[in-house]
Amino acid sequence: MSNLSKRSTVYFEPAIHQALKMRAASSDVSISELIDEAVRLLMREDQEDLAAISERVNEPEVTYEVFLNELKANGKI
Repeated sequence: MSNLSKRSTVYFEPAIHQALKMRAASSDVSISELIDEAVRLLMREDQEDLAAISERVNEPEVTYEVFLNELKANGKI
């Protein structure tokens, strides 16, 4: 096991827990390591999303109504 240092209790549906156990056994890592990696991937995705939002902060906003009107004007709806 890696040097994970904090402990939490996480509850899973039985089928998900079984899948985690199987994945852990087949990849020779612990369930904790699988979950740690999954959370890290999720956080990286969040960081990428936040960066993309920051890059687009100066783009003009378009309301749903305006967007629908543009689609109608262009014959899309």
